[in-house]
Amino acid sequence: MSEILVIGGGVIGLLTARELARAGVDTTLVEMGKTGQQSSWAGGGILSPLYPWRYPDAVGRLVAWSQTVYPTLTTELLDETGIDPELTVNGMLVLDTEERQRALDWAARHDTAIEVLDARQLHASEPELGPRPEQALRLPGVGQVRNPRLTRALRRTIERKVRLREQEEVLELLIEGGRAVGVRTPKGEIRAERVIICAGAWTAKLLEQLGNSPEIQPVRGQMILFYAQPGQVHHITLHRERYIIPRRDGRILFGSTLEQAGFVKRTTAEAKEELYRAAVELYPLLKRTPIEDHWSGLRPGSPSGIPYIGAYPGIDGLYFNAGHYRNGLVTGPASARLLTDLVLERDPILDAAPYALDAARD
Repeated sequence: MSEILVIGGGVIGLLTARELARAGVDTTLVEMGKTGQQSSWAGGGILSPLYPWRYPDAVGRLVAWSQTVYPTLTTELLDETGIDPELTVNGMLVLDTEERQRALDWAARHDTAIEVLDARQLHASEPELGPRPEQALRLPGVGQVRNPRLTRALRRTIERKVRLREQEEVLELLIEGGRAVGVRTPKGEIRAERVIICAGAWTAKLLEQLGNSPEIQPVRGQMILFYAQPGQVHHITLHRERYIIPRRDGRILFGSTLEQAGFVKRTTAEAKEELYRAAVELYPLLKRTPIEDHWSGLRPGSPSGIPYIGAYPGIDGLYFNAGHYRNGLVTGPASARLLTDLVLERDPILDAAPYALDAARD
């Protein structure tokens, strides 16, 4: 019997298992598919909320802590596994300037670098950009990771320290005498002293049997990938809620949709066409660039984007770390460390009150 069972093998579950293993805790991770293959794989890997000034401070604190540790984390993963998550700080351009003053005020409060570019400066920084607004904002410190590489590295680094049980769906939580003691899967029972649910969009379904589920709903997002050349696009670029992400090898991601489609993860021709039109409007050079791929993922949507991190009330030994919505990558390291602090009764890195199940989210 493991000391701790982690349910869910996305980036949140993998980071949580890594934190527990580094603390010397006997840990098992169970995943219904393959690790890192849901929203952790499907997202863009931007290490910032898209419009960070729109988010509550509870999200911002997780973001700030995680951004600070990402250089160390990715270096450690490369050294331990030989897999480079490709942390790249290439800055984020925001072409929507209606909230300019709000953004500048936010940056001043949080001591974050932000620049106002005029049309000439914008053209010099992105010569291939289609829109020519009079002003744009640039956050030079924003970076990205190659999220599929990150999750592969996380899996590789824990596979000798954590029992990995993939392709094994959790059917039921085992509760005995008001305490979580494990789960039931098609292969039988997995017993543990404590259980942590990191199941993303599926978290609320797992907790339905207890009668008090967090407000986490699947939100489908579709993206397209262009087979472009290095150096054609320099910055992460954000415009009208859509974003372009240039990878080191030249490939360009464009996303994404926000769809209430339940747990249906399929792609649609309509979304592909909509994304393509928006992408070539933003960077016309993409008209001459082939589309390499088109996919979708299910984000774990939660009110205000504030995740649920902490103990489940009324059930001893049951915890959750889920509901990160669009910011699982950028808040993941802090979320995993905070949850591990709470489980092991260490001094927490942050005040955990805003992430409790009964905390206000508005």
